[in-house]
Amino acid sequence: MPSTSNSSRKPGAAQAAARPAASRRKTEPDEEPEVTAAEAQEIEAEGHYVTGLLCGEEVRIVPPGAWRQSWQELLNSGQIRAFMEIVLSPDDFELFVEFDPTNDEVGELIQDAAQRAGESLGNSRGPAPSSRRTRRR
Repeated sequence: MPSTSNSSRKPGAAQAAARPAASRRKTEPDEEPEVTAAEAQEIEAEGHYVTGLLCGEEVRIVPPGAWRQSWQELLNSGQIRAFMEIVLSPDDFELFVEFDPTNDEVGELIQDAAQRAGESLGNSRGPAPSSRRTRRR
């Protein structure tokens, strides 16, 4: 007996089609970061900071595990100042601007904060080489 269902569709296709498409918005380089005043107050009120060293000075930073994906995208796209304005406490952001740190110093701060928060940033070395030997021809 022939099947009445369309077999060319994947099992989850109907469910995926029924879901509304999420709006995706890329952050432009000159655009301000997407942090609402309420989010900033929530972070500050919760005291969700760890300390880390920036140019030898202790600063308060949101631990890496609590970063929103949009914040991480700022960091990954090289918008360090906008990123630091979000993750550093307001007083410590002023120090960041004053110090004008190098990329290495920013990286050291993030590593230090992750270690103090007991988190791993997962420094991946890439995939392991195959254990199978390939035959040369």
